[in-house]
Amino acid sequence: MADIEIQNLSFSYKHGEILKNISANFKTGVFTGILGKNGSGKTTLLKIIAGLLPYNRGKIKVNGIDIKGFKDTERAKIIGYLPQSHHPTFAFKVIDVVLTGRFSYVFTVPKNKDIERAEEAMDIVGIGHLKERIYTELSGGERQMVMMARLLCQGPEIMLLDEPLTHLDLPNQVKMWDIINRLIKRNHTVIAVLHDITTALRYAKHLVFMKDGRVVHMSDRATDDSIVEKLKEVFDIDISIVQTQKGMLVFPI
Repeated sequence: MADIEIQNLSFSYKHGEILKNISANFKTGVFTGILGKNGSGKTTLLKIIAGLLPYNRGKIKVNGIDIKGFKDTERAKIIGYLPQSHHPTFAFKVIDVVLTGRFSYVFTVPKNKDIERAEEAMDIVGIGHLKERIYTELSGGERQMVMMARLLCQGPEIMLLDEPLTHLDLPNQVKMWDIINRLIKRNHTVIAVLHDITTALRYAKHLVFMKDGRVVHMSDRATDDSIVEKLKEVFDIDISIVQTQKGMLVFPI
């Protein structure tokens, strides 16, 4: 399994600098939630770790190895990415979309073991009944669960989730968290961009706070007594936290 170390990472689009000298660590078997306002660089950071955006300044290492040295197929076996939403181009069946998670293992056509892996992933996510459906005809929530099944079929050590609850109804939100908890118990490294602060405080063990393209705080939720102050600083609002038996609830004041 894998640790991630980010050293002095910066990234710019044509219109300006998005990430500014970021350094952070993500430990094996820990669920990390990334919090921050829109435009703070959270999604950009995930995409760079996933290898979807090039970077010129800084380093990203997995178990001490710079990810720039990975081939695409090598990276896919180690790092997987779940986007906020997916806009399909072709009308593939759901089973075929899930099978694309095996591209780093399949050289010509999928073998029986690849199909079995895809069907197992669909069963875990609870979408086996959608197997023969056309992906483009599904609802946004159903597509999100298909993409999660694709990620499980891929089977990477590190899973990067960008707003994993996007489009999901309550039952599927519960199912998604159950899947994430199982991944953590199997010692996967899971990093998720989260907009729901209450959800982040309930599920994430480690928190990374981003503001204006920088990592301004890193925190262990269980031992940090200054989370309220950190949240106020990052989101520029007054908030109140109520402690319940199930966890903390966050309210704007």
